[in-house]
Amino acid sequence: MDDVVSGIFTRKPGEGARQGPLYISLRRDIERAIAQGILKPGDALPAERELAAMADVSRVTVRRAVQDLVATGLLVQRHGSGTFVAPHIERVEQPLSVLTSFTEDMARRGMAADSLWLDRGIYAPSPDEMVVLGLSAEESVSRVSRVRLANGTPLAIERATLSAQILPEPAKVGDSLYAALAKVGNRPVRAIQRISAALLDDGDAALLGVPPGSPSLNIERISYLSSGRVVEYTRSRYRADAYDFVAELRLREPESTGRTS
Repeated sequence: MDDVVSGIFTRKPGEGARQGPLYISLRRDIERAIAQGILKPGDALPAERELAAMADVSRVTVRRAVQDLVATGLLVQRHGSGTFVAPHIERVEQPLSVLTSFTEDMARRGMAADSLWLDRGIYAPSPDEMVVLGLSAEESVSRVSRVRLANGTPLAIERATLSAQILPEPAKVGDSLYAALAKVGNRPVRAIQRISAALLDDGDAALLGVPPGSPSLNIERISYLSSGRVVEYTRSRYRADAYDFVAELRLREPESTGRTS
């Protein structure tokens, strides 16, 4: 592997300095090697000292180039193990016009959906939960939180809150929350979603397997029953490098003036 890596650099030892900062040249060399398949997903990079010697640059230059590539998601660093080429992530397109669950979305794409459970319990509601769900302080809420995976890759963190009357046994929720709600006649029929961009904090980044500060798409969903009652309040964080939300737009029909000739 060291022979392969040493062959990717455009500046050989003893040659004059290239134009521009050395860390940018080194970063481009590594980017090119990944794009051409010389470095493959899962491959380990040599240690910082070895990489500096191969590229004939300082360790500070290597560190800067690697940090840039970690920030863009091309490389990942594992504490105590080293630096690796990040696994290839197949982007997922999610339409915004249909109310479906993560499990249903992945099934349509032939992908296996799975969950890493973070919480399934009953709690006193927070002020935000009381307002959104229309609950009193004496009532309880069920919280269902998990990391959602597709073919083993973490894509999103979902934190759903429902009235405990709607979902009295959150511990029994399986692959699909909506399937569990359908069994008790409480599956939502419509929802309002708000999407915003943000950067992942250390905790959520670790759950999604990306560097802290990586971009995410935050989704706040409020879902309703046919009666108009709010049934679900979910806050999700999706990996921006793996998820695209797609909306179909149609030209608005001209309004009639009501006049006749």
